[in-house]
Amino acid sequence: IINLLMLGFFKYADFAIATVNSLFGSEIPLLHLPLPIGISFYTFQTMSYTIDVYRGTAHAQKNFINFGAFVSLFPQLVAGPIVRYTDIEKELNQRKHTLEMFSEGALRFALGLGKKVILANGIAQVCKEFASLEQKTVLMHWMCIFAYMLQVYLDFSAYSDMAIGIGKILGFKFPENFNYPFISKSISEFWRRWHMTLGGWFRDYIYFPLGGSKVKKPRWVFNLAVVWMVTGLWHGAEWNFVLWGVYFGVLIAIEGINVETNPMNEPAVITQQ
Repeated sequence: IINLLMLGFFKYADFAIATVNSLFGSEIPLLHLPLPIGISFYTFQTMSYTIDVYRGTAHAQKNFINFGAFVSLFPQLVAGPIVRYTDIEKELNQRKHTLEMFSEGALRFALGLGKKVILANGIAQVCKEFASLEQKTVLMHWMCIFAYMLQVYLDFSAYSDMAIGIGKILGFKFPENFNYPFISKSISEFWRRWHMTLGGWFRDYIYFPLGGSKVKKPRWVFNLAVVWMVTGLWHGAEWNFVLWGVYFGVLIAIEGINVETNPMNEPAVITQQ
């Protein structure tokens, strides 16, 4: 509750105030709070720790320095992947540093940096030039759509690559976050391959406790709707993000209703590979 209250206050207070003002015509001033760096990520990480200790799947960390290192581990704090306590519990207590891990980490970091600086930033320039044009053709719009799609993927996955690389250099093995999402054959498969650590978090701490797909179809649709609305809100404090979540929830529900088993291979959210 404390974690969610802090996240809600800093990230969603102005969203709630703006919604109330819009609905009731009130003029409650916005707070314009600065968002603490990485709050969405370390909130989910500390919540997973608390829940795992409660469930008995993780041992309580008695060393405050080790726990603080887990919460504030800088390589993945801002852009993921979402690292759970159970992922790095052993490394927090005792890590092995090897030349092989260092070289693998350095290579992964270099690839991520190149992906970000050369590819993602280069494609972003295309979108910027498109926005500055006064006259735009249909072809230009489609080119910008694909360019922006690639920019988002390359930018996000590049940060994950760099985080995983730095983690290896420091002796940590972070989970993978992307698995070639654009080779997917369905919406469900796409979300199994995109931001996998976020999907795994929603699966284990929201979707499964609600009953997952081992329930009647109406309840399964409800579980799916809850998860995807929360997913939309997690990405941003605006109604367009909520609609974005509902949009994908509807598509995945349609896929699931037309097959005997859940198309997302239990759960009906992004599953971790």
